[in-house]
Amino acid sequence: MKLATFESGNTLQLGAVEGETIRPLGFAGTMIDLIADWDAKRDSIARAAASAKAVPLASVHLRAPVLRPGKIFAIGLNYADHIAESKMETPKHQVWFTKAVTAINGPFDPVQVPKAGPFVDYEVELVAVIGKRGRHIEPDQAAKHVFGYCVGNDVTERFWQHQTPQWSLGKSFDTHAPIGPWITTRDEIPDPHALGLRCIVNGETRQNSNTRHLVFNVWQQIAHLSKAMTLEPGDLIFTGTPGGIGAAMDPRQFLKAGDKVRCEIEQLGAIEATFVAEE
Repeated sequence: MKLATFESGNTLQLGAVEGETIRPLGFAGTMIDLIADWDAKRDSIARAAASAKAVPLASVHLRAPVLRPGKIFAIGLNYADHIAESKMETPKHQVWFTKAVTAINGPFDPVQVPKAGPFVDYEVELVAVIGKRGRHIEPDQAAKHVFGYCVGNDVTERFWQHQTPQWSLGKSFDTHAPIGPWITTRDEIPDPHALGLRCIVNGETRQNSNTRHLVFNVWQQIAHLSKAMTLEPGDLIFTGTPGGIGAAMDPRQFLKAGDKVRCEIEQLGAIEATFVAEE
């Protein structure tokens, strides 16, 4: 099932996406509420989706599927080609940073080029959405803790990222975590390590890889994070970006107002943003 948060007539709703249509679920709660209660609600949600009137996707405004996740963690240097272009060694340990919850943005909403830092870059990433609460999760049990997957763009302001050893500020500007366009539930993606992903800037393909090239796979990432903290329903894990970032081009190519960036992942759909100057 493909589950979305959408706005219609100034009302936020949850819906099930089918092709170019969406069926309102009539669920009185947020996506996190639904995820947390999914085992009990799955059958009734399926019935609600089957009986609801479908409306065109084009007639609604898709919002970020999880509007206010409890945590957003992202792993760095997790594709060999990205490590090479960054002129760094393959990490022996997983490299993690956080993105602020206020960075969350809709799948087709404008993304800001901030006043404080114009060196803005793109990073297409598979995003895993946690479904089941857990701590000290073993890798062979990690899949059971995933609710589903979506497309993400780990938008980054490179000067702020690299002016200190800690990357989180450079990764956390407002609007710099667009996700969506919906969550595809885990049962539809039997292997998240076999998905093609691309980033296209103004019609030019800049990133083109496959999740099979992850250095640390999704299960290893979940296991590692859960040693330090309890993972909870609706938490987001950005799983890494492949090579092709603008900062590694010669000359470097940073995003400017008017640029269009499309991030695609096989079986999950695509998100697309026009970049605008911060007002």
